[in-house]
Amino acid sequence: MKLDPKTTAFVFPGQGSQAVGMGKALAEEYAETKQLFEQADSILGFPLSTFMWDGPEADLNDTLNTQPALFLHSFASFEAFTRLFPGFEPASAAGHSLGEISALAAAGAFSFADGLRLVRKRGELMKRAGELAPGSMAAILGVDIPTLDKVCAEASTTNEIVQVANDNCPGQVVISGAKAAVEHAMAGAKAAGAKRAMPLAVSIAAHSPLMASIQEEWNQAVDAVTMNAPKIPVIGNVHATVLKTAEEARADIKAQMQSRVRWTDSVRAMSAAGITSFVEVGTGSVLGGLVKRIASEAVCYPLGNPQDFKALE
Repeated sequence: MKLDPKTTAFVFPGQGSQAVGMGKALAEEYAETKQLFEQADSILGFPLSTFMWDGPEADLNDTLNTQPALFLHSFASFEAFTRLFPGFEPASAAGHSLGEISALAAAGAFSFADGLRLVRKRGELMKRAGELAPGSMAAILGVDIPTLDKVCAEASTTNEIVQVANDNCPGQVVISGAKAAVEHAMAGAKAAGAKRAMPLAVSIAAHSPLMASIQEEWNQAVDAVTMNAPKIPVIGNVHATVLKTAEEARADIKAQMQSRVRWTDSVRAMSAAGITSFVEVGTGSVLGGLVKRIASEAVCYPLGNPQDFKALE
């Protein structure tokens, strides 16, 4: 086994990592994994696995389906890992945005079924918020956080706010908010020395005040879930600190809807605690790329396909 549990963290991807075919090879390789996909289809009442494995891509990219799809592949990958390497418990876990819910489910904070329903609800609510209050997001490259915070403050008005949504890694930040404010902030970022300022192809201003319209309903959905203290230390997005209790986990998931994803600080916190190996559980290798830019000495492993499991032996 290549990994030492004492120096290993499991990290769970968020939106943007999805791809047609996700999880298919895993389900074909392991009968228990196939049963988990069938269970998910039954819980949701529609064939999510079909969208994941066969597309069409447009349906998979609808946030209604993207969020449960990423959660399902992550959880299925984690479950397969625990069967193949019994007794292995990582020293830490974290998830990017949606991935925080995957991380908490893997850490035993709530059941697979509750987590799946929760991410489906999250997708529904965020889609509705985007329809009620359309906004935009943009990726900004080459500007530090203090400068970008200042740029966003200057670009915001009382009714139109833009803020840092994802602090992904040094030099790569996503801003989110009202369309006009985002456009002003993009111009301000370029004036402040940004290498690039690129609008993202979304109408949902995630991790911004434009999610306020669905916050109360989201809070109710989170409160309805039976929550336990995580068995694995999970670093929360909002404060980049360990969520030790069920109450802390619940509060972080709620606050995350309108708050910054502090991914840079989260990875730094894990590195400072002795983590040297990061395993990306689920689809893609987006987080591995970010981790390497935050902690250059870290070793990153994907964990979403059968060959990934074999590579760890």
